Amino acid sequence: MNALKNSVRLTGFLGADPEIKSFGEGQNLAYVSMATNDRFKNKAGEWVEETQWHRLVMWGRQAQFAEEHLFKGIEISVEGKLINRTYTDKEGQTRYTTEIRVNEVLMFNRKSAE
Repeated sequence: MNALKNSVRLTGFLGADPEIKSFGEGQNLAYVSMATNDRFKNKAGEWVEETQWHRLVMWGRQAQFAEEHLFKGIEISVEGKLINRTYTDKEGQTRYTTEIRVNEVLMFNRKSAE
């Protein structure tokens, strides 16, 4: 049950190519933005689509996989844990962010409409 304390699973589409950073030999980091969509009817009975954006963080082998195989527009499913952190931006302001530290990635191989 300990594994369920901080676990998140999402399926969505990548909004951009991964941003890759290297910190020496074998220390790679990848940031990826992923959109998830929810569709529901509002009070007027109209369909509404809501998009949420998520910041994915991948280290090591996962970052290498992201660099080689992930690109804008593809659909993936991830499992990971939520990380809340703060940082100071260039103007000296404290910023807060929530990220998903990815443990597993699954790519979907959808046929194109061509």
